[in-house]
Amino acid sequence: MPTSVYDPPKLDRGTLRIIPIGGLGEIGRNMTYFEINGKILIVDCGVLFPEVEQPGVDLILPDFSPIKDRLDDVVGVMLTHGHEDHIGGVPYLLRLRNDIPLIGSGLTLALVEAKLKEHRIKPYSLTVKEGQKEQLGPFDLEFVAVNHSIPDALAVAIKTEAGTVLATGDFKMDQLPLDGRLTDLREFARLGKEGVDLFLVDSTNADVPGFTPLERSIGPVLDQVIARAPRRVIIASFSSHVHRVQQVLDAAHANGRRVAFLGRSMVRNMTIAAELGYLKVPENVLIEYKKAKDIPDDKIVYMSTGSQGEPMAVLSRMANMDHAIEVGDGDTVILASSQIPGNENAIYRVIDGLTKLGANVVHKGNAKVHVSGHAAAGELLYCYNIIQPKNVLPVHGEYRHLVANADLAIDTGVPEENTFLAEDGTVLDMRNGEVDVVGQLDLGFVYVDGSSVGEITDADLKDRRILGEEGFISIIVVVEAQTGKVIVGPEIHAKGFAEDDKVFDSVKPKIEQALAEAARNGVRDSHALSQIVRRTVGRWVNTSYRRRPMIVPLVIEA
Repeated sequence: MPTSVYDPPKLDRGTLRIIPIGGLGEIGRNMTYFEINGKILIVDCGVLFPEVEQPGVDLILPDFSPIKDRLDDVVGVMLTHGHEDHIGGVPYLLRLRNDIPLIGSGLTLALVEAKLKEHRIKPYSLTVKEGQKEQLGPFDLEFVAVNHSIPDALAVAIKTEAGTVLATGDFKMDQLPLDGRLTDLREFARLGKEGVDLFLVDSTNADVPGFTPLERSIGPVLDQVIARAPRRVIIASFSSHVHRVQQVLDAAHANGRRVAFLGRSMVRNMTIAAELGYLKVPENVLIEYKKAKDIPDDKIVYMSTGSQGEPMAVLSRMANMDHAIEVGDGDTVILASSQIPGNENAIYRVIDGLTKLGANVVHKGNAKVHVSGHAAAGELLYCYNIIQPKNVLPVHGEYRHLVANADLAIDTGVPEENTFLAEDGTVLDMRNGEVDVVGQLDLGFVYVDGSSVGEITDADLKDRRILGEEGFISIIVVVEAQTGKVIVGPEIHAKGFAEDDKVFDSVKPKIEQALAEAARNGVRDSHALSQIVRRTVGRWVNTSYRRRPMIVPLVIEA
């Protein structure tokens, strides 16, 4: 896997350049760059959700630097499906150029357009469906139906004079899908027969043996849990998981319960899905949240967001007793989703909090209330054998997933030298169906923090972690400008240090001594004196308390 940064050569005419901008080594930020003959096609533009070590961050975007100076050359953004890790970055990309065409299925574009409306952006969009072909500059696109945990997902074949690329997006091979829409293996086989020079394939479940269970196996379990629940039922899922919400509506209807949606994104997305006919709502099942409080506890189901332990989502607020719905004895909470890697601790905190409040918490660990939307190893092997790609680039996954996917490709006969373990920013060039790694860009995380985009740095996050974990100490000292003698102070104040301010009495003489010695050595610069104070206090607090708080000294000359 590439580690050193080096620039790629100038791109020759007739050569296709491929750069995964996000989605490699992580679950999220999926975005891939394709360029040939001066024109650029983007596939997906998603976000990554922050982890505990990124305090205060709302979203993490792909690094758009490879295209920031080339925006006029972008012929379009093809979106494979409507999940946030594939579409969530679109508003931020369109802030840079708002007329970049968006290409996707009906549901995908409807979900994107609703997000863009909140950003006051009206996009140029082209709705496509499986079997359709479109030309965007030097790119000939063919769209293939794939099955995923959201309706209307598409794979895309990208044909250029340099060769053919097949990108699956996220997919699985559910043989009895709820909407009857199968992953079209016949089209995969046809494309394979014509020749797939580079296969970009979903890696998320590549290390899971066998086959992903059927989506329809979840419905009876939800029905049983709801039937046995003595009081309210609260179900958390992704706000775009139309199939899961459909199963909840059907199970609630079968048990004489009504359903209220909680969370802005859940209400928005399910309203869109129902209007477009992807969600079939039984008569008299839905009820507005404000009216749901008048329904008896054993006759209501709340469908909410927050299945990943997001601190501001509905379920976390319930667990923290910061929501109008007060969870208590007899309530049943169902987490109908898988755990995104990195979210495990947050999810278990929510489960513990709800359990302490008296709820019966049902999750994937103790009941079959979720199946993955990603192909397991057995399904991927089928795809490799059907398509027989010349080259393979595993995408969409953490490093262990990419490695597992590469191993599957090699097992089916793809030469090891034609199987590329890349990372975000790896540059691959393809010419006449031959692929080579030619560069490695230095791409980083772009943090969204409130209205700030890209202003927060890793250094800022380090400071936030120190403040949150180690505390803060400020020191104010006034010294005589000519002699360096301390006139006032040192005044020391601390926050989050968990010690009385009197403990600093022992370090004050050390500060005065260090400043006096600096004065004897002719040090007069206030910045240099501040650094001396910082080092003195830092050594003392580390030796005495084994702590590394943020230390902010201020030396004033009088």
